[in-house]
Amino acid sequence: MIPDKQFLIDTANMRMPYGKYKGTYLIDIPEYYIVWYRNKGFPKGKLGTMMGLVYELKLNGLEDILRKLRN
Repeated sequence: MIPDKQFLIDTANMRMPYGKYKGTYLIDIPEYYIVWYRNKGFPKGKLGTMMGLVYELKLNGLEDILRKLRN
């Protein structure tokens, strides 16, 4: 599988591992919280990259892309 495709699938199925929205799919976390995290600074590594993608998708109204990919 193409790595970018796999990253989208992984992001669609990723749940927040800690914090106020622990256990919530990243794409289902409210936009205000993702924006707050962006201003604070996303975590380093794969989770931060995924949250950055979620931020961009929410900003552009494209959340359904990940929701359709979710298993």
